[in-house]
Amino acid sequence: MRPATKDAPVSIRLQPERYKWRIISLLFFAMMINYVDRNVMSFVMVNDDFKRTLLGLRPIDPLGAAELARFKEIIGLADMVFKIAYASGFLLVGWLIDKLGTYRGFKWAVGVWSIAAMAHTAITGAWGLMAARFTLGLGEAGGMPTAIKTISEWFPQSERSLATGILNAGVNVGILITASLVPFLVESFGWRVAFLVTGSLGIVTFFLWKAMYHPYPVPSGTLPPPPIRVSWGTLLRLRQTWVYAAGKFLTDPVWWFFLTWLPTFFNENKHFAEPIDLKNLTGPFLIIYFISDIGSVFFGWLATSLQKRGWSANLARKSTLLLTALCVVPIFLVSTTTDIAFAVALLSLATAGHQGWSSNLQTLPSDLFPQEVVGSVSGIGATFGAIGGILLAGASGFIINRYGYAPLFMGASVAYLLAWLVLVVSLPKLRPVRLDFFH
Repeated sequence: MRPATKDAPVSIRLQPERYKWRIISLLFFAMMINYVDRNVMSFVMVNDDFKRTLLGLRPIDPLGAAELARFKEIIGLADMVFKIAYASGFLLVGWLIDKLGTYRGFKWAVGVWSIAAMAHTAITGAWGLMAARFTLGLGEAGGMPTAIKTISEWFPQSERSLATGILNAGVNVGILITASLVPFLVESFGWRVAFLVTGSLGIVTFFLWKAMYHPYPVPSGTLPPPPIRVSWGTLLRLRQTWVYAAGKFLTDPVWWFFLTWLPTFFNENKHFAEPIDLKNLTGPFLIIYFISDIGSVFFGWLATSLQKRGWSANLARKSTLLLTALCVVPIFLVSTTTDIAFAVALLSLATAGHQGWSSNLQTLPSDLFPQEVVGSVSGIGATFGAIGGILLAGASGFIINRYGYAPLFMGASVAYLLAWLVLVVSLPKLRPVRLDFFH
């Protein structure tokens, strides 16, 4: 049963089917800005002035091999700090959103991450970067669980993968904006301005959410459901929770690896016939993340379409997840190719596969659990995804320095198939957990 809403405008109460698409548009914009703020550093870190700042060097000091290797290790550790905060935030945020509701919970999240994003302008060294990334991770932990819970409130089960696909498309548009805007800002005004401008976009998101969002209205006279309090211990007794968490643990780190290291991979790759500097990064990234946008919406639509054609939710979801997993398999070839166009094509296919995977995987909490605990389950899954990201982030700089990018791309190519096998073997049928289990 959806939560009661006493203060919803009459137009919303009368036309919830129309208003739900306004809600998903709002979520699209919010997650777009979320990923702009998260991904700025991936492009800024190509800038030599930023490298010198983190290393404590003067503007005239050279950047040799030893300095660049130390810079990569600092970035890897900063990425790990972000994900530690992200995972820590999920320990609280899922429960908090289930308790406070999506409206108040998301306002808190946007406010914290926007302030943290703008605080990057004051960085003077590695420790300042660690503090800013930690605070950013805490705030951004509230983004996706709130969005998934909101979708579970406004959309029926058969439409949730499409709605989540549109939501994930906002993530990709955010990356496209970052790839288009940040190189220009860095080259024209310096890296500090890039953080300031992009961070301020979160303030716009805060006021839009405050002005436009309303929870789903229930008919007049309908009593709200009795509150239920569910501990993580209770949820972790369920196989459904562990399957979702495993899927996030295995595949979220791959996406974060793409976000953090792809600009540097293109910039430093000696196999390519022509080097790619900050000015030339925009083109490949526009292609990669535009196609990933298409994959997000297409695979979200596909699962919805199959269900409308009579397929069971179980078969539609698992079949679509398998297709998306297969899209990522060829990614291991990226580290060895000399053809930039081929590398971009492989990465486009893989990122489209990931976003399609994510669109369907993230519907599992609302498929398998009562709405009252969707936020908590999403938080658990996101925490495990962040833990996987922490482990990869902590090791990635060292792996790249010693072995190159090949081991990371090889791991990415098999991660999704492994997660799909865990799902199919552990849950032959997607059986929802009954609400009375928690009473």
